[in-house]
Amino acid sequence: MLRRRWKPQERMGKGRERGLFEETSTEKMEGREEDKEGKRVGRGRGCLPEKWVVGGSPMESCSWEGGEKEGLRKFSFLTFGFLSSCNLITWVRTFLLLSTRLRIFQEENPNSSDFTKILNDFLFIFIYFPVLTNHPASIINEALHNFNWVAKIEDDLLSYQKLKGTLNQMAGSWDESHELGSQSDDSFQYERQHIEPIYDAFICPLTKQIMRDPVTLENGQTFEREAIEKWFNECKESGRKLVCPLTLRELKTTDMNPSIALRNTIEEWNARNEAVQLDMARKSLNPGCPETDILRALKFVQHLCQKNLSNKHIIRNNDLIPMIVDMLKSSSRRVRCRALETLRVVVEDDDDNKEIMAEGDNVRTIVKFLSHEQSKEREEAVSLLFELSKSEALCEKIGSVNGAILILVGMTSSKSENLLTVEKADKTLENLEKNETNVRQMAENGRLQPLLTLLLEGSPEIKLSMASFLGELALSNDVKVFVARTVGSSLINLMKSGNMQSREAALKALNQVSSCEPSAKILVDEGILSPLVKDLFAGPNQLPMRLKEICATILANVVTSDCDFDSIPVGPNHQTLVSEDIIHNLLHLISNTGPAIECKLLQVLVGLTSSPITLIGVVSAIKSSGAINSLVQFIEAPQQDLRMASIKLLQNLSQNMGQELASSLRGTAGQLGGLIKVIGENIASTEEQAAAVGLLADLPERDMGLTRQMLDEGAFEMVISRIIMIRQGEPRRIRFVTPYLEGLVRVLSRITFVLADEPKAVSLCRDHDLAGIFTELLQANGLDNVQMVSAFALENLSQESKNMTKLPELPTPGFCASIFPCFSKQPVMTGLCRVHRGTCSRKDSFCLLEGPAIARLVALLDHTNEKVIEASLAALSTLLDDGVNIEEGVGVLCDAEGIKPIFDVLVEKQTEALGRRAVWVVERLLRTEDIAYEVSGDPNVSTALVDAFQHGDYRTRQIAERALKHVDKIPNFSGIFPPT
Repeated sequence: MLRRRWKPQERMGKGRERGLFEETSTEKMEGREEDKEGKRVGRGRGCLPEKWVVGGSPMESCSWEGGEKEGLRKFSFLTFGFLSSCNLITWVRTFLLLSTRLRIFQEENPNSSDFTKILNDFLFIFIYFPVLTNHPASIINEALHNFNWVAKIEDDLLSYQKLKGTLNQMAGSWDESHELGSQSDDSFQYERQHIEPIYDAFICPLTKQIMRDPVTLENGQTFEREAIEKWFNECKESGRKLVCPLTLRELKTTDMNPSIALRNTIEEWNARNEAVQLDMARKSLNPGCPETDILRALKFVQHLCQKNLSNKHIIRNNDLIPMIVDMLKSSSRRVRCRALETLRVVVEDDDDNKEIMAEGDNVRTIVKFLSHEQSKEREEAVSLLFELSKSEALCEKIGSVNGAILILVGMTSSKSENLLTVEKADKTLENLEKNETNVRQMAENGRLQPLLTLLLEGSPEIKLSMASFLGELALSNDVKVFVARTVGSSLINLMKSGNMQSREAALKALNQVSSCEPSAKILVDEGILSPLVKDLFAGPNQLPMRLKEICATILANVVTSDCDFDSIPVGPNHQTLVSEDIIHNLLHLISNTGPAIECKLLQVLVGLTSSPITLIGVVSAIKSSGAINSLVQFIEAPQQDLRMASIKLLQNLSQNMGQELASSLRGTAGQLGGLIKVIGENIASTEEQAAAVGLLADLPERDMGLTRQMLDEGAFEMVISRIIMIRQGEPRRIRFVTPYLEGLVRVLSRITFVLADEPKAVSLCRDHDLAGIFTELLQANGLDNVQMVSAFALENLSQESKNMTKLPELPTPGFCASIFPCFSKQPVMTGLCRVHRGTCSRKDSFCLLEGPAIARLVALLDHTNEKVIEASLAALSTLLDDGVNIEEGVGVLCDAEGIKPIFDVLVEKQTEALGRRAVWVVERLLRTEDIAYEVSGDPNVSTALVDAFQHGDYRTRQIAERALKHVDKIPNFSGIFPPT
């Protein structure tokens, strides 16, 4: 007959709970009988003989009277009888007293043969006490402080460290299990609300839990298989006899017979109780129920699923999954977290439950938690999605939720998420890679590796699909480099395939990847040039023109990289991109194709002419083909990109083909007018305008025919208006304003080179006060080229001043004065230029003395750019030139405090050209005795002049010799060069 046994905290009537060790009525009857040892203390099983207890506490007067055998019997009774039913406080108190007695016994009986057996039994029961009584090991950890003496026992005993480690592990497990919502707190109590009572026969004496696989020993005692096997193993490992843990009687064998009838009875009992408990959980999964009831119901569902995987169909058949999903809308954070956790347990390894989760907006609801502010909910949502993503059907469903893949990709690279969440997000994405649509989404959101993997390892159809999609992506430069390194070779091989669709997809992808210089260089190293050139020059039947255009675009991208294109073979006869026949073929295509491909081919030539190494080969091929006129014609093309490509190419060629370009532009076709129109077309400065004005500025500055035609076209008036507008600050923030302004100033300076031969140029300079404009541009701080060109332009203007100066008309002397000069008086002329000895002005004769030009030029002698210094010194040197009053010119420089800066330029001698010009100016200055006398004592100036005298060119040595004579460093009679 099965005898009922109450579990702790079982309900005992209205409003009252049974105490932890209250007895059943049967146990109370048993407790009234006398034991042969004497009157018992307590009732029921596990009560102690009264003579073993003092003050209600066991072992307070414990001794080992009767010998070691009697002591061992009493100890075994304590451990297996008392431990199974005493409360925790009593046990701890008993343990402390018993450990003290054992220590005393060991000290009094150092040679006892049974002490090892006693101690091992004591330690074994001590370790398993939390298991036997469901009490936390952390509470009894403190008792170890009184047990240090165990560490001193012999090596064959259980060591103190092993004991302490076991207890610490138990304590940690207990503490972890008592977190909010743990099984011990919620589902365990929920499970104990049985509709039927628990019978003693269902309980394993070792685990105190309901048995799942009961087995019977030879003595008829029944235990949980796992527990009794562990008991037997512990007995073997500790060297103890094989005994029954309940009777302590020795066993002959470890054979275990399964108790099938009992197992079936327990399973039936479990099924009936679980059905009732499941119904209670179903009723609790309602938004109106208390939070604690919902939490316990969810935990019970988890426990039921974890207990047996087959129980998951019960959850599904009872329609609990939609009810759990509804709990995700709860206002309680704990309920939402528990619901996510429960759903994960429910769908784990169950495809049918996952199919239910795929219905409706369930997945969308879960995805929303990925962006939740609470990290715990994010973690649970990611874990749930990871389980769902194991189903291919759900992979498509998850990927279809807007933003799901983007958020998951972001989580994998987040530094704020914990490592477990990042790992789960990464594994979820790996599962989602089973779907091609998801792979595309990942690529769009920066996770490109899955797409590249399919491109490398997929079937031909998948490779084609992935290559096509790659060509549509907008990639950052870093990603382009990564793609080029990973699949560059594969894309090139795909481009060379016989399938036209594959070739087109590969070309589009390569076009996207090659638009970054580092990635283009990688593609060159992978061998892209040869197949590109082959496709480009192939007949129209072999490759459509639209694909040739892509080839030309890729080639234009590639040639911008820093590669030795003059040494990389691209043809069957080891030709390179700059070989004459290759350039001729490119020029032929430019002349015989449409604007789109023409533009790309011109960009190829732009890239090749941007390097001084490859420029020479392109120039040679263009000269030999006579194609310069054809290239110039594109200046008037209606397509802006085509026009700009041609202008850039011509600008690159102008350094080596300036005269040919000038001659071509001077023709009657009107290309010069088109170029001027581009320069003045918009108010803002564009890249095309900057390139056009740069091209015009690079043409030979002394080409009279070109300058005259520009005068006739009104180009200089337009340039002047543009310079004034820019200086007034209107388009100052435009990106290309600096190169545009530099080009305008260079173009305007052309007119100063033809003043002596072109009256129109003189008139234009006077009408627009060019001397004043260039003087103003000297203050363009930060624009070194503008300052340099302006200073050189002022030099040209100032050199013409002596020719433009109006000399005064002297009155005719009278008759007497003509016969007797002593009676004549020279008239006094006022208002004349000190240097040019006539009537001067900045506007009419371009004289530098009027206005701030001298002061600004002197200030530029301290510039950091040696070219600006040289230009300023050149302009100042016109005050000391032949044909002017040199003495007065020196005086002007003295007044402007320019003497010392000029000598500093000589001493520093930053460049050879600057040194030659400085020697010339210094020699003119030293013609003034006061300056020569003062400088003669400066060793730095003397050293600089001696260096020029020794190492300069022929003319510089002559000038340096004269300068050294001025300071008496060389005697006047020791000249070694003939006078000039």
